[in-house]
Amino acid sequence: MKLGLQLGYWGAQPPANGPELVATAEAEGFDAVFAAESWGSDAFTPLAWWGSSTDRVRLGTSVVQISARTPTSCAMHALTLDHLSGGRHILGLGVSGPQVVEGWYGVPFAKPLARTREYVSIIRQVLAREAPVTSAGPHYPLPYTGAGATGLGKPLKPITHPLRSDIPIWLGAEGPKNVALTAEIADGWLAIYYTPRLAPMYNEWLDEGFARPGARRTREDFEIAATCQVVVTDDREGTIAAMKPVTALYVGGMGAPELNFHAQVYRRMGYGDVVDKVTALFRSGRKDEAAAAIPDEMVTETMIVGDLGEVRDGVRRWEEAGVTMLLVSCRDAAQIKELASAVLR
Repeated sequence: MKLGLQLGYWGAQPPANGPELVATAEAEGFDAVFAAESWGSDAFTPLAWWGSSTDRVRLGTSVVQISARTPTSCAMHALTLDHLSGGRHILGLGVSGPQVVEGWYGVPFAKPLARTREYVSIIRQVLAREAPVTSAGPHYPLPYTGAGATGLGKPLKPITHPLRSDIPIWLGAEGPKNVALTAEIADGWLAIYYTPRLAPMYNEWLDEGFARPGARRTREDFEIAATCQVVVTDDREGTIAAMKPVTALYVGGMGAPELNFHAQVYRRMGYGDVVDKVTALFRSGRKDEAAAAIPDEMVTETMIVGDLGEVRDGVRRWEEAGVTMLLVSCRDAAQIKELASAVLR
């Protein structure tokens, strides 16, 4: 099992100990460091800035929102960071949700699967640098010939030769169709709210993608990086209680009530009634009650919490389910060292 440090996206201010976290993760044997974005900080800049002091860890986005940049712009970011890091970049992509895509980026959210397929295809053209990049669209036509076009658009190849033509592309995916698409066209799956209990269902979705004509990978060379809070503690009950407000936020407060991808994941786990209750409480401003309505097992489904023996048993269970990397968030260097000792030693 590998460990990836999830730095996430910034709140009101950048984390003061970001450089220390990154340096400690590399020193303790973490495989990768990831940064995210929402509607504040971006994902690439922290990796370039803090990653400049590293030599070994891979630097990944988890995730870059595809509506934030055109596919050629995203490819430029990726090939630049890959050069600067000496070939250590992982490009993690995700579609986000309609509230962010239409409310923040001002573009339609429709057809996320088709947009993802076209987006990845264009990025791979840029990185291959075999010919001028073109796309028939309909989402990202190149050259653009639609309304307002001058007719002067010209297919281009990147001026800069990519260091690697096969920069790994991982996709953040939650539903069956998106996971199958990920197995078909990507190099890895960024799984959020993964639970080993449902591994047979996930494997069915993945196998559908692997079996498609032209699939890029097989299960043997495909990476599954699952977001998972791992906490070594003797106070299991108290730690679980402290995590419930975050679960309530994502289940009840993220996205629109009628379209919350995180809530859909928990419905597939069998928590439909709880999701309905938590959503109603959270959106009526009763956030403490929403957190209290979440049963302990709903938290521990997607996290590993307990003493050292329980944590190591949990890690083995996730590994046996097919997960190759745990994406963990750490508050300080001491926690990074603790997790490295528990998981990697």
